[in-house]
Amino acid sequence: MDREIGMRTEYPRPQFVRTDWMSLNGAWDFAFDEEAYEETINVPFVYEAKLSGIEKREFHDQVWYRRTFEIPEHWKGKRILLHFGAVDYACQVFVNGKNVMHHVGGQSSFSVDITEALDAHVNELKLCVRDFHRELDIVRGKQFWKEESESIFYTASMGIWQSVWLEPVSDKYIRQVHITPLLDEKSVKFSYETEQARECVLETTISFDGIEAGNFSVSLNHVKGEFTVRIDEEALGCWNTVEDLVWSPESPRLFDVTFTLRGGGITWDSVQSYFGLRKVSVENGRFLLNNRPYYQKLVLDQGFWPEGLFTAPSDEALIKDIQLAKDMGFNGVRKHQKVEDPRFLYHADRMGLLVWGEMASGYCYSNRLIKDTVNEWICEIERDYNHPCIVVWTALNESWGVLETAHNREQQNFCKAMYALIKSLDGTRAVIDNDGWEHVETDLLTIHDYEPEREALMERYGSMERILREQPAGRGLYAGEGRYRNEPVLVTEFGGISFQKDATEGWGYSAAVSEEDFVRRYREVVQPLLKSEWLQGFCYTQLTDVEQEINGLYTYDRCPKIDPEQIRRINEGEG
Repeated sequence: MDREIGMRTEYPRPQFVRTDWMSLNGAWDFAFDEEAYEETINVPFVYEAKLSGIEKREFHDQVWYRRTFEIPEHWKGKRILLHFGAVDYACQVFVNGKNVMHHVGGQSSFSVDITEALDAHVNELKLCVRDFHRELDIVRGKQFWKEESESIFYTASMGIWQSVWLEPVSDKYIRQVHITPLLDEKSVKFSYETEQARECVLETTISFDGIEAGNFSVSLNHVKGEFTVRIDEEALGCWNTVEDLVWSPESPRLFDVTFTLRGGGITWDSVQSYFGLRKVSVENGRFLLNNRPYYQKLVLDQGFWPEGLFTAPSDEALIKDIQLAKDMGFNGVRKHQKVEDPRFLYHADRMGLLVWGEMASGYCYSNRLIKDTVNEWICEIERDYNHPCIVVWTALNESWGVLETAHNREQQNFCKAMYALIKSLDGTRAVIDNDGWEHVETDLLTIHDYEPEREALMERYGSMERILREQPAGRGLYAGEGRYRNEPVLVTEFGGISFQKDATEGWGYSAAVSEEDFVRRYREVVQPLLKSEWLQGFCYTQLTDVEQEINGLYTYDRCPKIDPEQIRRINEGEG
């Protein structure tokens, strides 16, 4: 099977790279409900997707996966880690019949040391995956609880939907390193965690374009700790001002990092990573990138593909979506109701695209929803903390799962708690509690407004008094103790203009009948936002059509509906 029809062979975790690994993507035995294994599935595509080789849309509460693998001879004597990018929703992992792990959460990555369960030769790996499609308090995002898509909801995705791989490590190894750029100090903080590495030395080398820009060695008395390294500007020659060093969408400069764990004359581990020297802050009512006001022009990105559904058909498809957004003059995307594949974040890092990270929502408030949302967010921030492209975390969306936020103190407390949780895990980014309306505590005042008329938008965003008085969706901008505290204001969903470019029928929030009409309508919703002195950014709905939604700037198969240059000119205030 070649890459054109869904062979995902690229390294799955580009922020934390070891050179020796084994992909377990490809053909697995597959069974619905019981262990009959009557099908073959192409991992990492869910059975509902065409690229899985199955493409069945009916619901099942349980599915089974099975495959065999052999450990390479040169891995003998190593610890063997098994990694899953994501499995929706809950799964039990068996190696040679031994239950090695239970995981809950369809958005989060997880790993397990399977060394003790391995045999000398051929090993059997099985997964029992469970999902409860009609239970609305599960974190599900845009996956519908009916078998046929409708409205704003899409085909469900059950099972393995991100890459699976094996990795050998020594008894002593580096578990993770969180990298925090300190722009004002022209330094970088490294927070590390190791396995059994007391009395070892952790060596860190920073370079840019092959030129060493800093190094540090720390003797490990504990398995975890932190240290700070200053960037050697002199060594970089002409790279001697802050402007020359920083990461931004316009100049996505990345520094390479090598972590090496040594002890007793042995090199125990070596990991390659990278970082961008960039700073996100909110000061005096302004959103700042690298200490300067930055206007965010975002496009909503659902992360669905016709043949792969939740999973991109190839690495090239991820690159293409980023380039499509940039070609139209957008400097970022709001990844909507989904934790995207780390490969997307890697390409956004290196190509220069802001990303708003967002967790999928559930739709009914319960203790399970609280627990799952909290656990998924902890995993998400731990995995993706190092990506410079991520500048905002969005905890909740439009009060989904907390539908009584306007008057229910318990649900207001949950919104506030999610804001506090994320800020406690990551103080380097802006956090939105409840995107769209009914904010309780937030760094940004974000508003969803699908008004199609230019004059109404000009009036609505002509003053802060009018902005705070309006309720575009019939919902208050704040709830409970929430009130405007000089937060930057952005319209983070608007437009949604439908335009049927091919045979696909569907809907949008307003409708265009021709290319000329589409351009006119797009101009009339974007220009009022650009002209408002009170707004600091927007997010247009949306990048592509998705199933029955035909309100994308591109069709579902990524064909432009109009010349992208026309969109770029309007976004840049020229059209």
